[in-house]
Amino acid sequence: MPIRAILWDLGNTLVDWDPRRLYRKLLPSDAAVEDFLGGVCTLAWHARHDAGVPMAQNRQALIEAHPGKADLILAWQERWDEMFDGPVERMDRLFEETRALGLKQYALSNLPAEKWPPLRAMYPFLDRLDAAVITGEEGVIKPDPAIFEITKARIATAPEETLFIDDRAENIAAGERAGFPGLVFEGEAKLRRDLARLGVKLAPPGGG
Repeated sequence: MPIRAILWDLGNTLVDWDPRRLYRKLLPSDAAVEDFLGGVCTLAWHARHDAGVPMAQNRQALIEAHPGKADLILAWQERWDEMFDGPVERMDRLFEETRALGLKQYALSNLPAEKWPPLRAMYPFLDRLDAAVITGEEGVIKPDPAIFEITKARIATAPEETLFIDDRAENIAAGERAGFPGLVFEGEAKLRRDLARLGVKLAPPGGG
């Protein structure tokens, strides 16, 4: 069946997100950054934001456990924008190219609800999405099957006609179980080749 739409992951597929980018400004060494992100503001802790827990609520117990690191913990929310560094290389262009072909553009992102409006302000091309499912608004995150059922109800194309692109293999596997064909994102050039193989006609990798 032909591809009529793309369901995009956002972080590290369309937009470049890395908490290290912020904490390298706040801590004295890469080792200190890794210690902090591995033992205080961990990705498991952050996943609660993605699942709908407000940031102010989620940080309370963490600050109580690490009172000497309160300012660093607060920075996760207050300096969130500094974790980003533009679109993933050339992916804003690829987004626009697929949109120009008439493919519907959707997003399914593990993202805190309160950070969706700021992200759209940072990346105006995201306003051209036809629909977006933000896990923090739904209270369930990828790869939970429930988020794919919510997505099916939200978008205007059938799952089998909607290509899911995500940088995490476990999310792609969950999407495929829900009926979405999927591609693990490994960079713009490879994605162009994969799209061509699926019949989506785009410029070659790195083309003018």
